[in-house]
Amino acid sequence: MITMKDIVREGHPSLTTIADHVTVPLDKQNKDLLNDMITFLKNSQDDEIAKKYNLRAGVGIAAPQLGINKRLISVHFEDLNGSLYSYMLANPKIVSHSVEKAYLSSGEGCLSVDRNVEGYVPRYARITVRATDLEGNELKLRLKGYAAIIFQHEIDHLNGIMFYDHINKNNPFSVPENATVIE
Repeated sequence: MITMKDIVREGHPSLTTIADHVTVPLDKQNKDLLNDMITFLKNSQDDEIAKKYNLRAGVGIAAPQLGINKRLISVHFEDLNGSLYSYMLANPKIVSHSVEKAYLSSGEGCLSVDRNVEGYVPRYARITVRATDLEGNELKLRLKGYAAIIFQHEIDHLNGIMFYDHINKNNPFSVPENATVIE
């Protein structure tokens, strides 16, 4: 079972390294890793389990956050309309995006960052992601709003980019041009 002690923190080299593509269909080791990652997310969102194991709530996790240099992500969350997004993906890639931007009014957080980093994180409002699922199926996901932001955050981890790398250094709360705020 993955716990907070397994998650690497700021300063760990895997967080600033471009992760390696994984061979698909996935082998047992990579399937098990993705299953462990999504189980962590589900556990972290369960108040009783989270308290028992001292887990911080998360909606997504990428293999580099476990110190593993592979292009694997798991996400598990409901968007603001109650739609469930629960995916275990290999080699996810943003293949198209909107010109329009979006950002979370509350800013972003990260399981690998133990401090509060204030500021708006500009993201694309809409993205299309191609990836391979656990069974080896090619997926094409069209995402917008909150879901698009979560996926961009996790895919950034595969490219050695942290969420705060996007924050305007001179004015952290400057509203990104042509952007929609997501409450």
